[in-house]
Amino acid sequence: MEADKRTETRPTAGLRGASWNPELLPSTMKTQVVPVGTVDGAQVVGFHYYCGGENAVVMIMHPRELLTTHYMVPYLMRAGFACWVQGPRTVGNDLRLEHEIALLDVAAGVTELRRLGYRKIIMLGNSGGAGLFAFYNQQSLLDSGRRFAKTPGGRPCKLPAANMPAVDGFVFVAPHPGQGKLLQNCIDPSVTDESDPFSVQPALDPFSPENGYRLHPERSQFQPEFLIRYREAQRRRVERIDAAAKAMIDTRMQARARGKAKPSRIDAQQGAFNSIFTVWRTDADLRCFDLSLDPSDRRWGTVWGADPVASNLGAVGFGRVCTPESWLSTWSALSSNASFERCGASIEQPTLVIYYTGDNTVFPSDVNAIVETIGAKDKVRHDIRGNHHGHALASGDPLGQDRAGAVVSDWLKARFSA
Repeated sequence: MEADKRTETRPTAGLRGASWNPELLPSTMKTQVVPVGTVDGAQVVGFHYYCGGENAVVMIMHPRELLTTHYMVPYLMRAGFACWVQGPRTVGNDLRLEHEIALLDVAAGVTELRRLGYRKIIMLGNSGGAGLFAFYNQQSLLDSGRRFAKTPGGRPCKLPAANMPAVDGFVFVAPHPGQGKLLQNCIDPSVTDESDPFSVQPALDPFSPENGYRLHPERSQFQPEFLIRYREAQRRRVERIDAAAKAMIDTRMQARARGKAKPSRIDAQQGAFNSIFTVWRTDADLRCFDLSLDPSDRRWGTVWGADPVASNLGAVGFGRVCTPESWLSTWSALSSNASFERCGASIEQPTLVIYYTGDNTVFPSDVNAIVETIGAKDKVRHDIRGNHHGHALASGDPLGQDRAGAVVSDWLKARFSA
């Protein structure tokens, strides 16, 4: 590997949670914080963990979270692999997240890893990082002229001009079908007015006893006919938000066109105005409350907690605040390009899928569909008891993270060790 003169530091201990266990880190591990420039002039940061002499590196990234101390890093390091944890430009911010632009961040990281001399690059996509990496793979394998030149909202992007090196393998941990697909499954379709977070159509209310909902620990039970109507209404709500987002963009672009033809202050203001809107009530997947649907080891409740009223109406939630462009590119199941449904077939590299059986964000039918879409002949799935973050489901259970770390390490060593 090429020598690097940037400052090396030792990582400090982090909280166990979804972060690494510092006691498992190799004593010889070194860390480099590496700024990397993208083709569109942004700067992102890669956290490079290595001991020296590794020929293969595992890249970890999420489109909107900074996973600097991801719990998989110690296991990968101990197995003889370097790690690169990529920071996205939109940390903690759905507001401007467009997946086509996020791919430029991924491309910059992969390009840097090739520059550093790694012979094998394996992408580890956790949760939303899985769909991001599947999308990267699809675009990286296309000739530049066939890549997306614009986002679903019409914003020009520089994917055709980006250097997008292909990678050698994939590990998907607790993957969901894509952020848009995820949101459509949990969006509350009983909203009748997007400007009124309390508006409700009673016949579709997921928290109405008349429709089968019961307060925990009583058992909710939704009838098949309601389930069908509910899923259809979820799609219709996404369609309505799509239409509204496209109308906002169209209004802005028309003002810009008028301003070019005949400059005016009003058109200049309207042409510069970028709408921001709130998507209320996005935590209402019926499978979280009726555990007989898509049965698994999961507990009652959602990834946001066991109070669905609070999580459905609270300030924090999937896709809560968006621009029209971020909605269409990231959170719309109908418009987003970043999903396994659209990208999974492009994955022909060796692939490992880890499914946590107590996950209340990813359900058995979801992971079945994901694995089915993947085009690789060498694809392996392991089911491990744990929640979405690999935590134990009950007192006395082994930590799912430990089992996942061992499975991933063995799979990597069998395919990518020098």
